[in-house]
Amino acid sequence: MTDLHFRLADDTDLATLVRLRDDAARWMLAQGTTGQWQPGELDADHFRRIMASGEVWLAEAAGLVAGAWELWWEDEDAWGPQPPVAGYVHRLMVDRSSARPGTGRLLLRAAEHRVAAAGRAFVRLDCLAGNARLNAYYLDDGYRVVGHTAGKPQPGGAPKSFTLLEKTLRADREG
Repeated sequence: MTDLHFRLADDTDLATLVRLRDDAARWMLAQGTTGQWQPGELDADHFRRIMASGEVWLAEAAGLVAGAWELWWEDEDAWGPQPPVAGYVHRLMVDRSSARPGTGRLLLRAAEHRVAAAGRAFVRLDCLAGNARLNAYYLDDGYRVVGHTAGKPQPGGAPKSFTLLEKTLRADREG
């Protein structure tokens, strides 16, 4: 699955997105990561709302879904009011039953290219403050910690505390 192609998700993809999210939550729990995601937290209505206000992307290869992510153009709950200089990546999900190692980074690159193509200078994301493994993953990928937020509202769950991470995009990068 090295020939990934990316497309915007639509209503026909809602069940796939819910499955990806639930499978990712189950994988995290199996790895001992608790407190991040729980199966059943998000339903089709969640992804439908995101599609209406932002973007939901799917990655596919050889006729199989390899992963997905949400791209928001603002995230006041975590970052407060901001000028329109960034894209915000949420729910980066890899289908571990079909995707090859390294797919998550390829999804992240695609999201970064999309943000750059929109003329924004930064990609931002937030990561559960207590998830050392995931925070290290993003730091290793060139993101830097720029802050923390406590009590961020969660769809389907109690508010949580997050590490805020950011990557500066090169001005010559194109999507």
